[in-house]
Amino acid sequence: MVKVTYPAYNFKIKAEAGKEIIFDEIRKQWVKLTPEEWVRQNTIQYLLQSLHYPASLIAVEKELKLGELKKRFDILVYNQHHQPWLMIECKAADIALTENVLQQVLRYNMALPVMYFFISNGESIFGWEVKSGCQIITDFPEFCIRS
Repeated sequence: MVKVTYPAYNFKIKAEAGKEIIFDEIRKQWVKLTPEEWVRQNTIQYLLQSLHYPASLIAVEKELKLGELKKRFDILVYNQHHQPWLMIECKAADIALTENVLQQVLRYNMALPVMYFFISNGESIFGWEVKSGCQIITDFPEFCIRS
């Protein structure tokens, strides 16, 4: 399991039509604050503040195609060559990270291959590195830009 300490962050949250919404820095828009969105936003801040991943190389909730199906990944980080590098599937804190969640991110990886993928419910995070099969990893990879 990956150990994460989420950074303190002053999220922009407001009420609209009786519902809480949160400003997503990556998407540059207000989105409904669901339990899954709370995990997603904290994970994004961890990537930005703690790991110093470039915001310009992070995509959130973009569509991908699995055969005829249209799905959305939660978080995708591109490498310095703008190729998919790391994917994170987020679930609400009360959702167990089961084999089904792992299978979901593996299907996404078939459509959008990455070197690293993670599943998270905010409480637990599990990660894998794709190297001649999949190897469990216990930390997020360092992002470095090479010339």
